[in-house]
Order: sequence, then C-alpha cells, then structure tokens
Amino acid sequence: MNKLIRILGVAMAMVGIQHTASAQQPYPNRPIRIIVPYPAGESVDVIARLLALRLSPLLGQQVIVDNRGGGGGVIGAAIAAQATPDGYNLLYGNVGAIIIAPNLQAKPPYDALKNFAPVSQIADVPFFLFVSPAALTAKTLKEVVTYARDNPGKLNYASTGIGSGVHLAGELFKSLAKIDIVHVPYKGVGLALPDMVAGKIQMVFYPPTFLQFVRDGKLRAITIAAPARSALLPEVPTTAESGMPDLLASSWHAIVAPAGVPAENIKKFHAALTTVMADREVREKMAGVGADPIGSSPEKFGPFMRTEAEKWRKVIKSSGITVD
Repeated sequence: MNKLIRILGVAMAMVGIQHTASAQQPYPNRPIRIIVPYPAGESVDVIARLLALRLSPLLGQQVIVDNRGGGGGVIGAAIAAQATPDGYNLLYGNVGAIIIAPNLQAKPPYDALKNFAPVSQIADVPFFLFVSPAALTAKTLKEVVTYARDNPGKLNYASTGIGSGVHLAGELFKSLAKIDIVHVPYKGVGLALPDMVAGKIQMVFYPPTFLQFVRDGKLRAITIAAPARSALLPEVPTTAESGMPDLLASSWHAIVAPAGVPAENIKKFHAALTTVMADREVREKMAGVGADPIGSSPEKFGPFMRTEAEKWRKVIKSSGITVD
C-alpha cells in the first residue's frame, strides 16, 4: 500500500510539473475551445465555425467549437463563465446569451460585466420592423405609431418567445413610442411567418430573413433599428431617419472570455482574429447570412457591452419580463 501511495504521489507530481510547464509556454500551446451556447446549425454556430476554421492555422493550434445549447443560451454561457481563465475556453455568443438571458432570472448564474472579459464584437445582425400589408396600411414608422396610439391594444407583434431579443425589441419600441401593443410569443419564426402573411399578426422585429417575402410584397419593411441602412434593403430608412433614434436593436455576436484571462493572451487571440475578420471571403460569408462584420477591439467592445447591459436591463425591469 505504501508503495502504491508513493507511485501515485510521483504521478501527481509529474502532472503538476507538466501543467506548470504548459502554463509557462507561450500562448497558445494547446487547443482552444470556443463554446457556442446554441445547437449546431444556427447562425451563431455557423459564424463561430467559420472563424474557428480560419483561426486554427494562424494560432498554430486547433480551435474547436463546442455546442452547449439550452436555456436560451444560459447553459453554455454559464459553462464559459466558470471555465479556467487562461484563454483556452472562450464563448461565442450573441446579445441574448451574454446580456439578456441571465437578466431574465431572479438568480442569474452569471453577470456579463463581472464574469466576462470583452474580446471582440464580431458582427451586428440588425432588426428590421416588418409589417403585414394584409393587416396594416402603414408604410412608415410614424404611421405605425399613429395607428397604435389611435387604436390602443389592437396592434400586436410576434416574437420567437418570451424574453427573446425579438420580444425585447418590441418592448423597447412600446416604451419609446409610449404605445399599448400586444405581444404574441411563438416557439419559432417559422410558426409566426404564416400568420404575418395572412394578417393575423401585424408586425415583428426580426433580422433580414424575410427578404423574399418583402420582394414578393407579402411583407413590408418599415425601418431598420440600426445606425446605418442595410445593403440588403438600402431603401429602408433607419430608425433615426424615421424619428426614433433610440430605437436600436440587433442580435449582435461577440467573443468573450472568462474574467481574469491574462491580457497578453487576449491580445494574441485578438491579433489572429483581426486577420481573419479582414479576409474578404469571411466578410462576404457573414454578410450572406445577414450579419454585418465588425471585429472591434476589446477596448471598444467593453463600453459597448456596458451600454447594452444597461439598456436591456431597463427594458426587462420596466416590462416585468421573467422566465423563472
């Protein structure tokens, strides 16, 4: 027994020495895991895999995408928040997983500003306000607001579920315009779309997924909740041009790290990321799924995270939304 204990002791010591040696080697010296808090195949996952494929040769290590879906993104994001802060476990998520989802819970498992270090905002996926021509004659944001004020409680809007970014965009609009509109949650946009086309649902805030329906005249794009117009629908004015500059909502994507990751490791990862984000093919593929490439620095993304956290916390609190 004493001999076995000595053998185990030597083995544990060797593991400790190897771990210390690995930690002292330049970053990265082993594979990097990017946690995606959604199932494979969703837009967040598609872009994460695109980046991972290009990052691997630049970093000299395999970059692995690890899908941990569930809980509206909370499960995967919580795993990332609790991971060892060494730069080998990162999170590729969107505003829903990073900012919104934890604030919908009475006891959130993580706080984006306390438990994550900013790495980069990868992309912006702005929401358009789509209306049903079969239900509304309004062609401008001002006309939608006027209708809502003249008909309190009669204008409804769809979402992809209670507490989703699409839901909160509607609540932000409701608050800013001071109107009484009715939220109708669906389990997915695929279920809401037929009702939109039929005129049963009057409007929805959503990324530019409905372009063909707009071109066919089955839906009408009223405004884009972003600072600039979209190349996909350049004729659609921004919310600022439509008289409501604070109505900004999107499903932005970002990479964050567990708080406490050495700044030098983040710097090295971001340098490789900057090269990837400058690649024309990468940017074209992102644009193809409705994402505007960003690739901001940690220093720029940090303040943006704080602004977004404050904005959506206020919307959640004022609307009383909860998923507990």
